[in-house]
Amino acid sequence: MRAQQVTELTGPSGLRLAETAEPGGGDAVVVDLAAAGVAFPDLLLAKGLYQVRREPPFVLGMEGAGTVRSAPEGSGFGPGQRVVVVDMGGTWQEVVAADPGNVLPLPDGVPFELGAALPLNYLTVWFALRRRARAQAGETVLVHGAAGGVGVAALDICRALGMPTIAVVSDDRKAAVAEQAGAERVVLVDGWREAVREHTGGRGVDVVVDPVGGDRFTDSLRSLAPEGRVVVLGFTGGEIPTVKVNRLLLGNTAVVGAAWGEFLRQNPAYLREQWDELAPLLAEGRLTPLWPSVRPLEEAADALRELEDRSATGKLVLRLR
Repeated sequence: MRAQQVTELTGPSGLRLAETAEPGGGDAVVVDLAAAGVAFPDLLLAKGLYQVRREPPFVLGMEGAGTVRSAPEGSGFGPGQRVVVVDMGGTWQEVVAADPGNVLPLPDGVPFELGAALPLNYLTVWFALRRRARAQAGETVLVHGAAGGVGVAALDICRALGMPTIAVVSDDRKAAVAEQAGAERVVLVDGWREAVREHTGGRGVDVVVDPVGGDRFTDSLRSLAPEGRVVVLGFTGGEIPTVKVNRLLLGNTAVVGAAWGEFLRQNPAYLREQWDELAPLLAEGRLTPLWPSVRPLEEAADALRELEDRSATGKLVLRLR
């Protein structure tokens, strides 16, 4: 089978398209993948900068969608079934053998490319908003990096759950993407705090979804309404900010982390629990994900470069067949 392997920890330049042996079945569900998602952790892994370091050669990718080839008895899956896979062992390859607990049924009518775009971003945001921030319908949510994969997922989920959103983006091109994803208000990075203050009548927002970090973090704290929460999802801006806790004390506010992958390692059954909550919203049309930017497997390095230079908007997906 074809697979994109990391041969050197040099980022996109270290990828090589290779022919490798197909994985065996055993107690695993064997899936012929049609598409695989591209996420920021893939870029970090390719550079040796992710919190879980892997030594080359290895296959990137943590999510994909395709058709079951074979499944063990009692797994709940059968040949021909359309599924989504969450597999930290690599999905940028044509066939995977996944633990049954990491395989999820894909609703009818959802194309494989769209299915592959969902797991990491949508389930991360679902975890961040529902479990960590305890966000409720009617609360206002500010989304940083709103035109990226996590950002557009946050805007879509908030719309489905009845939470008004303010999207922060860097330019007009990304503003158009955020509007398409469902943002009720879009503001540019320059002057965003003042724009949020004006839009909320000085009250501030209830929740900030922050996958960016960096120098805007302190202003995120200042933008919170009483009892507001900043949810930290990552640091794509490069800098890990610090918190002066007196701000939290005086404002009755909070900062919470949302490390979805780590939570799954400790609570593997939570993956299916999340999916069973989210999938009906998708099937009913309450969630309306943007169509991803799709490239062939051969262009995986170019997809990583889009993440690296921050030119990507929405979700990136590789077509495997």
